[in-house]
Amino acid sequence: MIPLETQRLILRDFVESDWQEVHKYAADAEVVRYLTFGPNTEEDTKNFLQTEISLQSKEPREHFALAVTLKAQKHLIGICRISVKDTENKTGSIGYSFTKQFWGQGYATEAVKAVVSFGFQELNLHRIFATCHPENIASARVMQKIGMQQEGYLRQHHWIKGKWRDSWLYAILEHEWRASMDDYSENITYKCPIDFSWKD
Repeated sequence: MIPLETQRLILRDFVESDWQEVHKYAADAEVVRYLTFGPNTEEDTKNFLQTEISLQSKEPREHFALAVTLKAQKHLIGICRISVKDTENKTGSIGYSFTKQFWGQGYATEAVKAVVSFGFQELNLHRIFATCHPENIASARVMQKIGMQQEGYLRQHHWIKGKWRDSWLYAILEHEWRASMDDYSENITYKCPIDFSWKD
């Protein structure tokens, strides 16, 4: 259920008034260096938010781009996304980006754990994957910390910002997530609490 809550964060749907905080990271060349978008203009960011807000009402909803906010201050510090990519094979993907001043404080790991749990528990996924630029060591570390396994190296699979890009591919399976439930559930709660005790 949305919003998701962790020890320090609330992950909620975006609203139009978020655009200025989103623009702080989306327009930062260092933040978007390895990403598929940006640096954004103000119009780019506003268009992005309009698109994401329009997708919130799609039924069935298969795309969740969530604003990551600090629980205490309600301040938006980034985005964490999960999307259903293949309903038949129960496969989803995740992505994330954070304002530079909040790097290195564990927020990305905390947020990604929440959306991965949401993907397996609420979206009934079997496999969740993500990719990152080979030089994006910080992003790779987040995926490793949450238990994702490196599955391969994708050569020139994306045409991004005028050139072909390679990526590392990471993924986690449902049974791997179940095996690490103690680690996942330690700091994650939900507005509508999820029962973390599994029954086959």
